[in-house]
Amino acid sequence: MKLKVISIPVYILLGMCTFSCNKNVIINNQRLRITINDQMQTKIENTSKDSKPLMPGFVPSEYLVTKDFTAQDFKLIDMKKESLSNHAGTGTQWILTGEYESYPLKKIVYISIYKDFPNAAYFQVKYVNEGKKNLHVLKWVNNRYHIIPSSKDTTKFWSFQGSSHADRRDWIQKVNPGTNHQNFMGMNASDYGGGVPIVDLWRRDAGIAIGQTDSVFRLISIPVKYDREDTIASIYIEHEFDNAYLLKPEDTLSTFETFVSVHQGDCFTPLRNYALYMKTKGIKPAEPEPGAFEPVWCAWGYGRNFTVKEILNTLPKVKALGIKWVGIDDGYQQAIGDWHTNKARFPYGDAEMKSLVDSIHAMGLKAAIWWNPMAISPKSRFLKDNPNILLIKKDGSPENVSWWDSFYPSPTDSTILASAKNTVHLFIKDWGFDGLKLDGQNMNLCSPDYGINHDISHPDQAFQNLPDLFKTILTTSRDIDKNAVVEFCPCGDVMNFYIMPYTNQFVASDPTSAWQVRSKGLVYHALMPHTAYFGDHVELISDDFASQIGIGGVPGTKFVWPEAGSGSEKEILLTPQKDSLFKKWIGLYNEMMLSKGKYLGNLYDIGYDYPEAHCIEKDGIMYYAFYNPDFNGKIKLKGLNPSKDYSVADYFHNKSYGSIKGNKPFLQVQFKGFLMLAVNPKNSSQDISLNN
Repeated sequence: MKLKVISIPVYILLGMCTFSCNKNVIINNQRLRITINDQMQTKIENTSKDSKPLMPGFVPSEYLVTKDFTAQDFKLIDMKKESLSNHAGTGTQWILTGEYESYPLKKIVYISIYKDFPNAAYFQVKYVNEGKKNLHVLKWVNNRYHIIPSSKDTTKFWSFQGSSHADRRDWIQKVNPGTNHQNFMGMNASDYGGGVPIVDLWRRDAGIAIGQTDSVFRLISIPVKYDREDTIASIYIEHEFDNAYLLKPEDTLSTFETFVSVHQGDCFTPLRNYALYMKTKGIKPAEPEPGAFEPVWCAWGYGRNFTVKEILNTLPKVKALGIKWVGIDDGYQQAIGDWHTNKARFPYGDAEMKSLVDSIHAMGLKAAIWWNPMAISPKSRFLKDNPNILLIKKDGSPENVSWWDSFYPSPTDSTILASAKNTVHLFIKDWGFDGLKLDGQNMNLCSPDYGINHDISHPDQAFQNLPDLFKTILTTSRDIDKNAVVEFCPCGDVMNFYIMPYTNQFVASDPTSAWQVRSKGLVYHALMPHTAYFGDHVELISDDFASQIGIGGVPGTKFVWPEAGSGSEKEILLTPQKDSLFKKWIGLYNEMMLSKGKYLGNLYDIGYDYPEAHCIEKDGIMYYAFYNPDFNGKIKLKGLNPSKDYSVADYFHNKSYGSIKGNKPFLQVQFKGFLMLAVNPKNSSQDISLNN
């Protein structure tokens, strides 16, 4: 009896020390600090000395919404800390268990940090129904945080928001009062969906990123809400069930794996770290292809009604400008889905296409062909011969591709996969093309597929396995031609991160501004830095080659040549003035090949630094690109060695700025539009020519 009396107080005392004496659980990973209170509410901090508080206090960050109640606060009843070793390396995992007061619902939160992934933590949450009722779950929420805006800047936050929309909005954008973006990662329009499942919100002093880290694409939303009346912005990850999820007694519901990270500067660092983490899950970039870094001319300037003569007559000018690639665009095919040549463009059939490719090769140029493998015309012979290949919506109807008046095929159907292989053989082996231009916003994602005999066991596997279609295309292309270039143009979408490994050339994808070319370039450089980034047709951004080349992009054009044929758009005519400008820019590009350098995305903040600045290091030389409509002031050349002296040259305007010291990297400049500087260590063997 005496022993029993003694043992009870000791047990109680231990419990008090765990949850009373030390009622907050604190998790640190370098500059990230997560504090969890006894209600399992969370506060995120960036412990850098220059960082002000990110959050005003604790908030319920992981919770469940059911038909009958919202379970937000859970009393913390247990905490375990374990060593961890898995795909991401070694680390530590915290397992926190809590109970919901109003119903016997248990919450278990797994928080993992890794030695190789500083400033980040990875979450998975499980809910166990320990009651006797069925719970109808409407949605779950992870990583919900209230973020304090900047008190000094007119732009309260800058952000990366990774969802795709028909308005083709900026990937990197300002967040001010009145912002309310749902950022649903699924289909937001018939042709638009997918992206990078991350939201990053940053101020001048600190930022916070959240996102999803499962090995397959998931239908989540990552809302950014900052109402005009609010003093804080809210970000969170949610998964809403189409039909209420039935959580039966003794059953467990698991969320997807999510993460939070903190940083300073813009979104480059969290995006880079995200990609490195996802690489441990098998999502790795394709091997870089040297040919993907060569300048491109696309015949799209002549439209769908191009003639072979127009293309042939333009080839000498293409070659004279220093361009290496010729793209044959939409309009050659019999129908979307029937990829042999039509008689209007190619009266002599497929043999005439092969002859065109031979002529391109005879000029010392390479040839690429346009293709949209995720669209099938209702008028196509292929669909008539294979009526069961279409992706089917829940209501039994096919999913429309509005831009091409077509339908989505099922990307998992064996007939579609076999057809993709056959089409690649037609293009590369039979016709002799050196590369493919995969083009269309509808390629980026698809809806769940409720069709039968499509080799899936769940409708969601249609969009989850969609990357396998593009893996098939890339693998088949490279099997036929080991140097094949496969461009993926999602036409304004934020490219689906899970498809990125299956292309060796990204593209600015129909930019609506030069800002989009530059900001998309930053994102691609962060996520998969060794893959070529094609700046798309420079005519889309008023011939702003500086925005393509200065950020490490591959230049491209769709000019039409007055001597070659009829171009309907005067803006894309290659006038004598443009001829000189194009030749100069493309010559500079071919000489310096900045696209093969190292993009130093952590030097400047693309949002808050003024003027906007980018930097590439190549062969020991620092290449800076500054952008502003009209700037007169002092710039800072970040990233220089403080113990060295440097010579500074404007390599576009052939102007020397003399010398600067690495420990005093400031320069007084005046420019309109852009300033391109090459900063070379003195006594270096490298030389920057000023006589282009």
